[in-house]
Amino acid sequence: MVEAWTAAQIREAERPHLESGEPLMRRAADGLADVVRDMVRASSRSRDGRAGRVLLLVGSGNNGGDTLYAGESLARELVPQGGAVTVVPVGSRMHEAALAAALAAGVVLDDVEAWCDPAVVAAALPGYDVVLDGLVGTGSNGVGLRGDALRVVRAVLPVVAGATRGAAPVPGTVAGTDAGSHPGGGAASAGAPSAPTPRVVAVDVPSGIGVDDGALPDPAFVLPADVTVTFGGHKVGLLVSPGAERAGRIVLVDIGIGADLARMPPAVSIS
Repeated sequence: MVEAWTAAQIREAERPHLESGEPLMRRAADGLADVVRDMVRASSRSRDGRAGRVLLLVGSGNNGGDTLYAGESLARELVPQGGAVTVVPVGSRMHEAALAAALAAGVVLDDVEAWCDPAVVAAALPGYDVVLDGLVGTGSNGVGLRGDALRVVRAVLPVVAGATRGAAPVPGTVAGTDAGSHPGGGAASAGAPSAPTPRVVAVDVPSGIGVDDGALPDPAFVLPADVTVTFGGHKVGLLVSPGAERAGRIVLVDIGIGADLARMPPAVSIS
């Protein structure tokens, strides 16, 4: 039985932990970085002896913060090996502390305008192993992509469309449970088969899906994920169609709110 909660329920479960100063964002980012790290190691680039390269599509708010802190962790490993972690800033602002940490670790800040150009993206994107979709999170709740986020996804989609497999709604590895995992995540078996184009990892939810109902307001412009790394608890939109078909394999990272969610009635239960 897999249970899922609404975005409002997740926020309510997080609230006392945030008020007490618990580092929920760091826990989420650590779990996300673990999944991506395993995928990079399993990539064809890594098997050929080349250092890994990760692209971060980063929007505003906490979802972008999760992505940037994960990028910091990845950069500390990849950059000294000759690899790279690149940020494409999408949105009016980014999480300042997370951005500062990422840049200090060697993450490179790129120009969003370049990544809105289909020709530039077609040439550059195949050089990356993994793309993190941190454009929008649970706060958007399926209003569809707008502005630079839409432009970037429009340019990226033709490159990744043939490689991603976002059609597996059944959850896969569940990270951060009591059975031998550590707080903040960690994910076994998170690698993906090699491909000439990068794998897509959605941060918490694929950008543009309805978090609470799985709706696709603009189905032509949702970046299908190979893996969705979601935090704290499953979101409804990851388990119900049509959003589930864009989520790929789901990895759940424990950030310490499981007991709080257990006291709430789930919005959806799937056996």
